[in-house]
Amino acid sequence: MSELKLMKGNEALAEAAIRAGVDAYFGYPITPQSEVIEYLMSERPEERTGMVVLQAESEIAAINMVYGAASTGKKVLTSSSSPGISLKLEGISYLAGAELPAVIVNVVRGGPGLGTIQPSQADYLQSVKGGGHGDYKLYVLAPFSVQEMADFVEDAFDIAFKYRAPVLILSDGLIGQMMEKVYLKNQQERLTDKEVIKRQGSWATTGKTNRERNIITSLDLDSEKMEARVHKLMAKYKKMEENDLRYEKIMCDDADYLFVAYGSSARIAQKAVELGREKGIKIGLLRPITLFPYPKQQLFELADQVKGILSVELNAGQMIEDVKLSVEHKVPVEHFGRTGGIIHTPEEVLEALEKKFIKNESIRHHKTRESSIL
Repeated sequence: MSELKLMKGNEALAEAAIRAGVDAYFGYPITPQSEVIEYLMSERPEERTGMVVLQAESEIAAINMVYGAASTGKKVLTSSSSPGISLKLEGISYLAGAELPAVIVNVVRGGPGLGTIQPSQADYLQSVKGGGHGDYKLYVLAPFSVQEMADFVEDAFDIAFKYRAPVLILSDGLIGQMMEKVYLKNQQERLTDKEVIKRQGSWATTGKTNRERNIITSLDLDSEKMEARVHKLMAKYKKMEENDLRYEKIMCDDADYLFVAYGSSARIAQKAVELGREKGIKIGLLRPITLFPYPKQQLFELADQVKGILSVELNAGQMIEDVKLSVEHKVPVEHFGRTGGIIHTPEEVLEALEKKFIKNESIRHHKTRESSIL
């Protein structure tokens, strides 16, 4: 039955996976994501639902186990943090090329290199621009609460099987480690083998029964066939943009200035909106919930209304590229972020907006008045 609990984000995600009827989890511990596999091991879901939980010998092994299990049409999950995701990228590209549904979770930490175990959003470009080799994209969900850490597990699998594609849940160390109340859904039963075959149709490797063998591969040495495969993927991603874009607008109707932020930065920016409005500054927040597909049209339209946009991120400036591309130079776009695991405060975010836009606007207005007087 559904219930309300106080849980860490990582633990809520793990419990949601069990309740969503996930068939298998393959992973490897790495901070600040380790609670996912630790929780799954301690809960013994093989006794609750029959779910397989295995710690692989490496991240590379884990993602290739995901490839094998996903080939059978099962619901398969893996999770890691930034350096571990880098190791998984070849396998993720293989999943995309072979059109296999799977869910990957990245609880981001600071980098580059080993960096820090503290929160970061510096994996944005890696996540939304492919990351691995070849022409592919990931559908990317960005939770900004413990509740969304739980809810997005089922959502991610729905998308993965709808499009036969890997889906990424892009969290960070702040959301993964923080504790909040979370409503957990009722337990779903894992599908039987017969139900899997019925759901998947003809593509999965479920055993040869009165049909030709199914072969799962991303390899095609015929150039024209390979080009056709890539065009098929691009058409799939276009449908994602048309049908499964997700975003949230907060106090945007009368906004003169706009924050754009996702995940933990969106939580902080939302408070900065409140602080700004208390000072009489009309600020709104656009929160992309899917980072791909990205709310380009919504930003383009808001650019006709606002005087400036601040991209708020826990990195040195990554999502700002997509913000600038979306608004097509119609309005100034600036970046504010912290790195090294330092988390910005709402006061810092508001101060950055005032410094980059409002004070400069006042100076320009003052100079214009002086010129007119002269």
